[in-house]
Amino acid sequence: NVHDSTQLKPMIERMEKLGLKARYVAVDSGYKTPANAHYLIEKLMIPVMPYTRPKGKEGFFKNRDFIYDEYYDSYICPNDEFLTYKRTMPTGHRLYMSSSDTCRECPLLSKCTENKQFQKQIQRHVWQDDLDIVEDLRFMDSIKKIYKMRSQTIERRFGDAKEQHGMRWTRFRGLGKVTMDTMFTCAAMNLKKVATWLT
Repeated sequence: NVHDSTQLKPMIERMEKLGLKARYVAVDSGYKTPANAHYLIEKLMIPVMPYTRPKGKEGFFKNRDFIYDEYYDSYICPNDEFLTYKRTMPTGHRLYMSSSDTCRECPLLSKCTENKQFQKQIQRHVWQDDLDIVEDLRFMDSIKKIYKMRSQTIERRFGDAKEQHGMRWTRFRGLGKVTMDTMFTCAAMNLKKVATWLT
């Protein structure tokens, strides 16, 4: 299956080919990635993305509990120790690690990591700054209104497609046949919409 996060750029490109422009792009959490945030900001579009719950084990510190120090390019842990940069991975994530000698004696170790080498690791994407901008935008009243509109417009269309037009399951096998069926269904839905405008 193709993940939602990979589909934003092709959709924007198709939209632009049709001569359409967007100032705001409202998406669900499946599209909330550093790459998508960076892409939209580079194109001077305003990303409207939802809150996503921090990942991690219950009872353990979350990444947000570690403060990023931009000047030293390192993280500061809840016990005021440093996690230093080690390497950048092919995915674009920069790896930061603590000192095992320091962490071994830390009173907060049990809330921090279960690593057998007594090392805490944090990954920060090279485009994390763009995702931080998205998080800040989320608190603006204008952005909240736009995201609310999404549930009243496009989400309603998704529900209609699934419940009224049989798109919860596919009736065909093979990408070509499924694509054709989807196109016909969307065309029918658009015709219904036009019909309501004309009446």
